[in-house]
Amino acid sequence: MADPLAPTAPLLLDHHHHHHTHHPPPPPPPPPPPPPPPLPAAPNYPREYRKGKWTLHETLVLITAKKLDDERRARGGGFDPARPSSSSSSSPAASAGSCKSAELRWKWVENYCWAHGCLRSQNQCNDKWDNLLRDYKKVREYQARSAAAAAAPGDRRRCPPYWNLEKHERKERNLPTNLAFEVFDALQDVINRKHGSSAPHKTTTVAALPALPPPASPSEHPLSAAESTESSGTERSDRPDSDTKRRKLRTLGSSIVRSASVLSRTLLACEEKKEKRHRDVLELEERKLQMEENRAEASRQGIAGLISAVNNLSGAVHTLVSDRSETR
Repeated sequence: MADPLAPTAPLLLDHHHHHHTHHPPPPPPPPPPPPPPPLPAAPNYPREYRKGKWTLHETLVLITAKKLDDERRARGGGFDPARPSSSSSSSPAASAGSCKSAELRWKWVENYCWAHGCLRSQNQCNDKWDNLLRDYKKVREYQARSAAAAAAPGDRRRCPPYWNLEKHERKERNLPTNLAFEVFDALQDVINRKHGSSAPHKTTTVAALPALPPPASPSEHPLSAAESTESSGTERSDRPDSDTKRRKLRTLGSSIVRSASVLSRTLLACEEKKEKRHRDVLELEERKLQMEENRAEASRQGIAGLISAVNNLSGAVHTLVSDRSETR
């Protein structure tokens, strides 16, 4: 029995050897990725920053730059050194990274401002932004009081809108004297966007939770009751979030309505002031004409009196001469 099986093993070995020798070679490894392009070099010329009072255009450019910077940082992922975690917030390296990140953000704002005609430094932009936020908060609180006073019965002139006040009236109320409505509206848009950006994240987190499975048999009623209790607790925990959203939406809508009413009242006040100035100019012209007429009448009366006096004098001289001639 061993002799017939003896030649089989070499054939099998030969077959396996033939199969391994004809196996295709492995493909070559892929080439390494190309290196990233180098960063553009910084300009080698110093910037000459503008000083002095900020114009309306510069202020609006700064607000737009800050809004775009907030949107850019909200879209961008990754670690933000300005918001360190609880484990590294107390370390010196984390605080140094936060300062560096804030400096880079304001450098980005400065570059945007320079690209749009606002030749200011990052320190000037930072200081101006702080001043704008302080003025905005004061005007917003005053406008809320003004709206409440306008809605209450009684004298509505005790707390007129901010843009209907004169400069000395704003100063008496400890308000900024030169906050334009365009600046206030732009700041309100930025702050509403910034405070409303966290709401979608909460909604996404709640929506990502897996759905609870339905009860499979009557024996699982206690488990389903517990699950329903948890789901009701989750719904109750979600209600404050939805109530907060509704309050934010109502606040936003009321602020838009207040802004529109303030704008309409401001336009009406401007038209009334224009009409008043026009009436004042007309009255002044009428007074000038009246004064000219009075002056001309006085001149005519003076000339007439002078002529009458000269005539009387000539008559007296003529009478005197005739009397002397008669006496001779």
